[in-house]
Amino acid sequence: MPGEAGKRLKREAYKKSINNEDQNTSLPQKRFYRQRAHANPFSDHTLAYPKSPVDMNWATHYPAYSVAQEKEAENAADDESHDQDQTSIKAITKNVEIADIGCGFGGLLFALAPKLPDTLILGMEIRTSVTEYVQEKIRAMRAQNSSSAYSYQNVACLRANTMKFLPNFFSKAQLSKIFLCFPDPHFKQRKHKARIVSYTLNSEYAYVMRPGGIVYTITDVEDLHKWMVDHFEKHPSFERVGEEEQEADECVKVMRTETEEGKKVERNKGLKFVACFRRCENPPWR
Repeated sequence: MPGEAGKRLKREAYKKSINNEDQNTSLPQKRFYRQRAHANPFSDHTLAYPKSPVDMNWATHYPAYSVAQEKEAENAADDESHDQDQTSIKAITKNVEIADIGCGFGGLLFALAPKLPDTLILGMEIRTSVTEYVQEKIRAMRAQNSSSAYSYQNVACLRANTMKFLPNFFSKAQLSKIFLCFPDPHFKQRKHKARIVSYTLNSEYAYVMRPGGIVYTITDVEDLHKWMVDHFEKHPSFERVGEEEQEADECVKVMRTETEEGKKVERNKGLKFVACFRRCENPPWR
């Protein structure tokens, strides 16, 4: 269709233009990155993912924390060559601790990043254009804040299908927080297997989470909320966080208000259902 072709050409021209040096600090325009909300997690998407966590090149996502940069700074006065092997180039000085699974347009990421400046936060999104938007916004935010005390170096985003490849990115007990914000409800019963919460997936979350870590969930669909609560409460590795502790958690406050879906629900005066679950120290299966 000429209309769709025209939109595609405009989108491609815009994406090329934001790479120009004189627009390096410009925030991306969301209208050029819109993509249908639903993505089939069982499809064979064209994805790049590491064979195991040790193969992941985190330095490209968190360049300010790369081991190679740190070594060069320490050895600046030496006369020796500063060539780095493949491992050191990929490595960073600290591990990613927080994952926002299905991060959308990154509202939660950009709200949490300055509140947790010493923690590496990763957004994971399956949709190509949406991932590009978040990556471009991170680039722009870093450029805009390069001379300030805080420069968004602790936040990154990558395209991933976490239902298939979560353990490829994170090692055992690596994460302290996982966010599942307004996931696709997959209303039809035959589609429930595609929900981001299930007994099997909860076992993967338990594997990558450290004892005491928290899984945060929020949705405006009560049926999905009950589904997530039921599946987490039945899993031996998790226990539900009490309401008083939950409401005192700063991350819960941010999660309620900063995601695009959360703001949409607010505008429509809808309800938001929140539940948090702690990774048990010594689950019964151990």
